Amino acid sequence: MKIKLQGPLTFASSHQYCNYSALKKHTNSSASSQCRGYRILGLGSQKSVSKAVSDAEKIVGYPTSFLSLRCLLSDEMSNIALHMRKLVGTKHPLLKTARGMVFDGNHNLQMKGLFVMLISKAAGPNPKDSFGEEEMVSGVYPSQRSLAEIMEVIHTANLIHKGVVNLESVLPEHGPVADMEFGNKMAVLSGDYLLASACTGLAKLGHPKVVEEVASSIADMMIAEFTNFTDLDGNAKIPEECKGFSDWLKQTYLSFGSLLAKSCRSAMRLAGHSEQFKAMAFAFGENVSYVQQLSKDIKPFIEYDELSSLNLTSAPILLYKDMVSAKEFEKLEHLWQGGPSNYHKIVTLVLESGVISHCKELLTQYREKAVASLECYSDSEAKSALINMVTAVSTVR
Repeated sequence: MKIKLQGPLTFASSHQYCNYSALKKHTNSSASSQCRGYRILGLGSQKSVSKAVSDAEKIVGYPTSFLSLRCLLSDEMSNIALHMRKLVGTKHPLLKTARGMVFDGNHNLQMKGLFVMLISKAAGPNPKDSFGEEEMVSGVYPSQRSLAEIMEVIHTANLIHKGVVNLESVLPEHGPVADMEFGNKMAVLSGDYLLASACTGLAKLGHPKVVEEVASSIADMMIAEFTNFTDLDGNAKIPEECKGFSDWLKQTYLSFGSLLAKSCRSAMRLAGHSEQFKAMAFAFGENVSYVQQLSKDIKPFIEYDELSSLNLTSAPILLYKDMVSAKEFEKLEHLWQGGPSNYHKIVTLVLESGVISHCKELLTQYREKAVASLECYSDSEAKSALINMVTAVSTVR
């Protein structure tokens, strides 16, 4: 079965989408030519991703993992951190989220802000705009750097809010109910504080359109929580009305893509760039989000160490749903209900269907679209770093 790249989706929460018709003719030829002349890092190992991130951080001036520390190390958050000691020994998800705030092992957190700063530097200043009141630092305007920080804070707040647990499903091995309830209060309080800090930072940018755009991406993330892809306990489930991979695209955009795509476009807006630059920045952010999520979803099927992260709503399983009959997919769902002990059987079932090769094909196509969207920017170290990062993330064994 030949998988064709699905175009942009249209649904109520997002009324502005990149026009991909301008990208189609560039997807194969231009994307390849864009990669020529750049030092493309090795094949998809964590080492190559770390190298790409490290090189990119040097280009923008400092490690982006420290972008949100100013907010995280405030007096208010320090007090919250002290109270969080009560959760030690429990299995409240807030503890895991807290450990991943600065570094999550996959560079997912700092990559988001890094993409915004790199595309800001790749676009450079707009010589036709009177925006030159701000002095650029390492090729990035302070307002663009602030936007990257705000985006990371919003993303972190969303992760913290996701850590609220359903107290009715708490088991004795999870920890005392009182402590789990306290953890929920901490998750709500700290997440709300970070969101409030982000909104204050947005207001200080003094650009109403940017405020509106980033606020709409927060709304998209909230919509993603009510699409029935999780149950009351936050576990993945496939709703009856699920349309397969097209719904995966929609969910990925709402959950992650909207924030990155609109932040990239807002970075262009802050520098007074053209509509073309804004559209291409949006396209880059959207396609990179698909690349990152596809790469993450494929890993449990090709790397034994990642088997525990297998997700029922991952791209390979939803593509498998599109391929097979309802009766065959019911067999997979039945295996899933058996818990982690059946993960090997599920992986075998999906691998035998040939779906993973189609996922890799989609991964390549979205990567090429992301690279093609950079064509409007002049050759530079920042552009090279963007291509290296996308390539490193998108290459799987």
